[in-house]
Amino acid sequence: MSAPMFPPSRRLVAEALGTLLLVATVVGSGIMADSLTDDTALALLGNTLATGAILVVLITILGPISGAHFNPVVSLVFALRRELPASSVPAYIAAQVVGGIAGTMLAHAMFALPVLQASETVRTGGAQWLSEVTATFGLVFVILAGVRFRADAVAWLVGLYITAAYWFTASTSFANPAVAIARSLTHTFSGIRPIDLPGFIAAEVLGALLALMLAGWLLMEARDPETLTKTESAS
Repeated sequence: MSAPMFPPSRRLVAEALGTLLLVATVVGSGIMADSLTDDTALALLGNTLATGAILVVLITILGPISGAHFNPVVSLVFALRRELPASSVPAYIAAQVVGGIAGTMLAHAMFALPVLQASETVRTGGAQWLSEVTATFGLVFVILAGVRFRADAVAWLVGLYITAAYWFTASTSFANPAVAIARSLTHTFSGIRPIDLPGFIAAEVLGALLALMLAGWLLMEARDPETLTKTESAS
């Protein structure tokens, strides 16, 4: 998930493309599910499975190019870990936001809806914000732990985590400011009112920073076994 040695232009295109396809999947599967059933739980299940699946695909194929962040708080965390140049963060975030908005527009166009809309779905209040803190904390911690212990499994870990988090959080786990912005522009199953964005984004940033702090302590770097034994004996 750190920045590979691809040219900046290719990394930014990968981030924009990945976020575009992620949001197109979130919004498009929500529209499809809502059109096929009046059962909200069944519609959410369809939305969930499509989102988890596309994350596995996108991280696998685009991770080698850009790190497959598709998420401003993930880029921020890796910059704070000095695994992404700080100078790259604004461009990464811009690519993610533009890609996300394009994904919403693409989903609308595929279903013959107005290309841009303003969502009227209310998502605000303490329970929603706590859900976003929790969802983003879990996402970032899963990424960092996966990179530390099972880098080859990060795509599956992220896809499975988001699949679960759709169901155990009251907010259905946005966990991504770029995706939240894009979803504010769709008055469909997956939308969020633009006025509710600041609370969601603040909660997502807080959750990411909490995960970064805990990971910095809990996910110890490998140490020399002899040194570790001496330290444990002294404690």
